[in-house]
Amino acid sequence: MQKRAVIGITGMPGSGKNTVREIVREFGFPIVVMGDEVRAEAERRGLDLTPENLGKVMLQVREEGGPGVLARRCIPKIKALNSPVIVVDGIRSMHEVREYKKEFPSFKIVAVDASPKTRFDRLLKRGRTDDPKDWETFVERDERELSVGIGEVIESADYAILNDGTRKEFRKSLKQLLTRELRDDRTR
Repeated sequence: MQKRAVIGITGMPGSGKNTVREIVREFGFPIVVMGDEVRAEAERRGLDLTPENLGKVMLQVREEGGPGVLARRCIPKIKALNSPVIVVDGIRSMHEVREYKKEFPSFKIVAVDASPKTRFDRLLKRGRTDDPKDWETFVERDERELSVGIGEVIESADYAILNDGTRKEFRKSLKQLLTRELRDDRTR
């Protein structure tokens, strides 16, 4: 089996994880999105994809299957991919990190950070059905994310990228990081 670099992306909603996915795709690497598991579960339960419903489902799934359940659901998808680098988007708890590290010992985490105002403005512009439409809903979503443990994941990340500048600056920083990680991984 070929050696793989599995890289997890974490960050609060609106921090720039979608931009990370775009850049990773430019490199030609596959992405497993943990939030897709929550959206699929909400659809299985016949729920609309609203911020409230997705938040409830995220918490219910973790309550029913344990705090690492979404990682355990994603691991077979990662193993099925034939790529030297695989990116996992949406790491939210240290339980998930531990699940990934059990399967992929060299698992690394990249935290994407941006100010709350910047993130809120981005989410308003993005306009996805599960994005908050007002500041109160935005704060509630942040609190829900933090209650799951995302703050600890961000603090323990192997790399952190600030995304409060221009898209061009962020893309440059991320490309440099990915290039360095790929080079370092090949020499391990």
